[in-house]
Amino acid sequence: MKIILTGGTGFVGASLQSALSQQGHEIVILTRRPGQQTQKNQSRPKLRFVHWNPLEEGAWQEHLKDADACINLAGEPIAAKRWTKTQKLKIIESRCDATQALVHAIQNLQKKPKVLINASAVGFYGPHGDEIITENEKPGSDFLAQTCKAWEAHAIRAQDFGLRVVRLRIGIVLEKGGGALQKMIPPFQFFMGGPLGNSRQWMSWIHRDDVVGLILWALENSQVSGALNATAPNPMTMKEFAAILGQVMRRPSFAVVPAFVLKALLGEMSDLLLKGQRVIPEKALRLGYTFKYSSLESALRAILFQ
Repeated sequence: MKIILTGGTGFVGASLQSALSQQGHEIVILTRRPGQQTQKNQSRPKLRFVHWNPLEEGAWQEHLKDADACINLAGEPIAAKRWTKTQKLKIIESRCDATQALVHAIQNLQKKPKVLINASAVGFYGPHGDEIITENEKPGSDFLAQTCKAWEAHAIRAQDFGLRVVRLRIGIVLEKGGGALQKMIPPFQFFMGGPLGNSRQWMSWIHRDDVVGLILWALENSQVSGALNATAPNPMTMKEFAAILGQVMRRPSFAVVPAFVLKALLGEMSDLLLKGQRVIPEKALRLGYTFKYSSLESALRAILFQ
């Protein structure tokens, strides 16, 4: 299968490109810095890095002509910087511009890919309490929800010209070398770890291996379309999450960080840590995906000790 991948050098994308290569697929990664990546991956002949700018037409569009599938993970990292007006605009535009450019290019093809798997996030649902959230829940109204709603709207357009579109609503991705754990582990290492805010907010987490697994599964499974929650079956409250992390690391979990401290440090971006949703991967479970890590403890032990 020939697969076009954007965001293929990021925290999830780098792991996905490796998994796709192991399965023998031909992969074209659209990136702003192809030369640097090509030098790192000279031993993988079925992997190509092609320059693209979603705001401009270019040679990247030629690679779509005989593609079987597109996977779009492109977007400015949500937690990279404080949410100034400029940064919020960058977060929205980086996602919408990339998706719109891909869909527009596909629309003009005579032979189109069969499937578009487009990243989104559980932030689509907005903040919630203890109620269980499935793919049927309506979007929220805060900044992240409106970002995800606009992002998905561009992807949905590909359905109009025959593509199977999967909107992957990704939770808190856990693995070494990035994501939430990279920021949570150091305080525990110094015996200063603990929950954030009131500790009752839900954390809909997922091991990176299962994000990759869900994408590979959705590529091959024609029954999968529409919204797909990429979260583990057992979300945790912040208090439970911190307690299990402390247990696995053999550290206490008592140093609560008050909400006002996070708000002072991070501004509006503190909502990422102080508000949450209890998201369940109802569609993945119903259609038969088997999670590698459904238990937080087993996921953390694999990440920290394997």
